[in-house]
Amino acid sequence: MTGSRPVAARGLVKRYGDLVAVDHVDLTVEKGDVFGYLGPNGAGKTTSLRMLLGLIRPTEGSAQLFGRDPLEDGAKALDGVAGFVEGPRFYPYLSGMRNLKLLSDYDEPVSRSRIEEVLELVELRDRAKDKVGGYSHGMRQRLGIAAALLRQPRLLLLDEPTTGLDPAGMRDMRDLVRRLAAEGITIMLSSHLLYEVEELCNRVAIVRKGRVIYEGQLRDLLDTAASGYRLRVLEPERARVVLLAQNGIDDVRLDDQELRFTGEEQAVAALSVALGKAGIGVTALVPETQSLEELFLGMTGGESSDHDRAAESSEVAV
Repeated sequence: MTGSRPVAARGLVKRYGDLVAVDHVDLTVEKGDVFGYLGPNGAGKTTSLRMLLGLIRPTEGSAQLFGRDPLEDGAKALDGVAGFVEGPRFYPYLSGMRNLKLLSDYDEPVSRSRIEEVLELVELRDRAKDKVGGYSHGMRQRLGIAAALLRQPRLLLLDEPTTGLDPAGMRDMRDLVRRLAAEGITIMLSSHLLYEVEELCNRVAIVRKGRVIYEGQLRDLLDTAASGYRLRVLEPERARVVLLAQNGIDDVRLDDQELRFTGEEQAVAALSVALGKAGIGVTALVPETQSLEELFLGMTGGESSDHDRAAESSEVAV
């Protein structure tokens, strides 16, 4: 494995009896990535993150963070690594500021000097003296990131950071992730919210039933999406006949007075000319491309597996 990589996992397996929660997972996160680790709820994402951090021992395989194995190198392997798995935890009867001070006492002195800075970064400075018990879910998530940032990490692992947030909280969290990435922090983001991954990430891995079924550039994945067109005309039935006769135009169907079809750009340009020659008025011709969500559902069969959720729930006893 290349030691300079923030994350390099090979052949990770986690079994609970006969149940395979993680099935020979390979992951590579490069410096500067905003890496999306995505899949349905319970697909094994959290189990993988726990193995990466050395919180649980893999049945098979190995993982390195910046070239160090948490199981062999212990706390040294987590140097430059921070984040949270399954949500951050704080003392609710203490203020956000006090919670961060307690956490900084476990670390080097420079961490305490950064408290004001990280509270400002996550936009909690005005609520720093309020008890965490009175924080919204989104505020606690942001406080969790503030705690992670105390150590000036080079790699930030975030497990479902927007789960349970309202739309405004989700927007704020996405903005925060963008700001952190702009500062050069490598981010590994576990999520089942595909539009969120599409907005934030440059590389992704898709996991299904504990197995990675795609890893690579998000752009390359989206480029594989089937493209199509929506056509709105004044005379849909006549236009349909023209489309069916046109070379390079395929999958023609009439759907609620709109025509839908696929075709290369040159064929679509020729179609526009043909429609004009036929005297058919065009009111809209709109290209359509599959979203990441549509691609994902196609790759996974739209499954949300109870098998996987059972694997995740069994981790509580580990």
